[in-house]
Parts: sequence; structure tokens; C-alpha cells
Amino acid sequence: MTMNNYVFAPMPISTLPVAGCNELFPVSRVFCLGRNYPWGDAQDLVRQAPVFFMKPASSVIEARSELSYPPMTDEFCHEVELVIAIGKGGRDISQEQALEYVWGYALGLDMTRRDLQKAAKANGMPWDGAKAFDESAPMTAILPVSQCGHPNTGAIWLSVNGVERQRSSLEAQIWSVSEVISRLSQSLTLRPGDLIMTGTPPGVAALQPGDVINAGIDGVGQLELRIGARP
Repeated sequence: MTMNNYVFAPMPISTLPVAGCNELFPVSRVFCLGRNYPWGDAQDLVRQAPVFFMKPASSVIEARSELSYPPMTDEFCHEVELVIAIGKGGRDISQEQALEYVWGYALGLDMTRRDLQKAAKANGMPWDGAKAFDESAPMTAILPVSQCGHPNTGAIWLSVNGVERQRSSLEAQIWSVSEVISRLSQSLTLRPGDLIMTGTPPGVAALQPGDVINAGIDGVGQLELRIGARP
């Protein structure tokens, strides 16, 4: 038997719990859809092609108790999103077959260093640093399709300290789950364990240490997180 000789021990893979059992969902890659709800501006008048960016798998954590306030930002913002968990790989997947590739769903937060994003955009630079940092993708347990079906209706919402900031419905998504999967699979081969964050409704705003986030998606999950102290 051939043994791999690594120069150092590989890091453990990122995982999320599966709702209702002791199994773990292994995370491969994290894709994020940049725009998927009407925000009431000129971009909403035309259904533009979806734009994706990525977060590292290591940014995924189970959403529980406290979320660290990241370094290098004074505008740490929340974005509540429906997360698609892919269960089998494929390329050039048709919309008609796309839901066959879904293993389950979760509620996730696309945490963002908004000031870094604004500065990067203003200078025509990539804004990966605004999205890719430790603990930037807290998520609930993965809810298998066998338990929740394919949610395409119901509320998605987020409040801070009891005051609601974001609320919409899954019906308002510009791109459906099947369309998102099909479009992304035209660019690359999807793998089992991939997660797709599907965009956030309007109402994104900054957080302060000590703030308490409550968020939910009907039929998918809810979370509560307290923001930790600044580093």
C-alpha cells in the first residue's frame, strides 16, 4: 500500500452537524451569490447574470453562542442567507435536474467587513479580504432534503438586539435554487460537500461588540449569536 508523505499533517476538514443525528456534513468549498434579492435600486430593473465569489471552507463554523469580532474593520456587517448543501458532483447541470444534487439546506450568515469591501470597490480591486476571514460563515446544522424538501416559500429574517433589520421571503429571490446550481455548474464541476450561499435581502448594517443576532428561515432553521469584543 502506498502511503502519502506530507511535509506536515493536513489540517482537519471543516464540518457542520446534520440536524437530528450524530453525522457530520464535510465542507468542500463555499460559493456565495452576490445579488439575489431586490434592493430597490436600478440594478433591480434588469435580471442580471448571477455573480459568484468564494469563502474558504475554514470560514464555516457552527452558529452557536458567540461570534468573534474580526480584525481590520470598523464596519462588521451581517447578511442572512439560505445555504444549499450539495450532495453529489456534476457539471453543466440542467435546471430540471438541479434539485437532485441538493443534500440539504441551512441558514447561514455571510459576515462582511463592509469598509474593506467599499474601499476595494472604489479602487477597482478584488474584495476577497472583505469576505474571507476566520468565522465569516456561521451556519446552522444542515437540514436534509428528506426532512425539509426544497424550501422556496417562507420568511427569511434577521434582528439585532430585538430590532428587525432584514426581512424578505424566499419567493423574492431573483434566481431560484435550481437556477443557481445550474448556472454555477456551467463554470466549474460541483463537488459533494460544496455549499452555496444564495444572497441576502436588504437591511444589511453594522454590528457592535455585545450585539445579539437572531435570524431564521421558515422551515430551515434559526440561530442566535452574540458579537464578541474587538481584537
